[in-house]
Amino acid sequence: MRVTLLDTGRMTIDRSQVLWNVDCGTKLWFPIYAVLVEHPDGLFLFDTGVDPDHVRAAFPWERIEQTPEQRLEAQLRSAGASPDDVTHLVNSHLHFDHVGANRLLRGARTFVAEAELRAARAPQPFEALAYSDRSFEEASAFELLEGDVELAHGLRLYATPGHCAGHYSLLVDGDAEHRSMLFTFDAAYSLENLEREIISGFHLDPIAATESIRRLKALAAEHDAELFVAHDLPAFAGYRRAPDAYELSGVPA
Repeated sequence: MRVTLLDTGRMTIDRSQVLWNVDCGTKLWFPIYAVLVEHPDGLFLFDTGVDPDHVRAAFPWERIEQTPEQRLEAQLRSAGASPDDVTHLVNSHLHFDHVGANRLLRGARTFVAEAELRAARAPQPFEALAYSDRSFEEASAFELLEGDVELAHGLRLYATPGHCAGHYSLLVDGDAEHRSMLFTFDAAYSLENLEREIISGFHLDPIAATESIRRLKALAAEHDAELFVAHDLPAFAGYRRAPDAYELSGVPA
């Protein structure tokens, strides 16, 4: 397998949204990225980043930065692919900063948690802005998932709800040369969320979100996995990004 992180830009957020009720009023930048996995069973894309035009319309109080090179189609090109090459699209969840380019991938099989699609179609009032980019509905069809799922050999989705109703995190099995990779997506915005067991400021169920953080820590220990968090700018600076990639030989550790 070949795993490539696609940098789709960054936007501002209050730190209290990264860590619930911590440093209210302190603005910071957070990165937004997608994960591309070249696999014997196809080309898998996990999330599609953000649509800056949507953010400017729906969140005019926040700043958004996305260069032409950071648009999803450009990032895919830098990884040697195009939207038409993607065979499987998996949304960790359906918030606006994870579905911004779903509309480019209508030909891919699209996977999402059943509970998440149901919640996104009838959100609670406080969730309406999070689900405000409705372009995810342009999928030709959804393949609905429930519970933990082995999506393909070496690609496992773990249910980590709390941030939203149907959130998934991704474990990519490692090999003799590289540790497994555990992508938390929004179950943990930052390494500090994990270290301090403080959930993000935006959540549906704080108890479930806390349990999901603890589950991620246990999974990382069980699988000796390197953790990749969702929106941590210092951590993101240390990740390999397209056109660089993580090469996994498939030889068991």
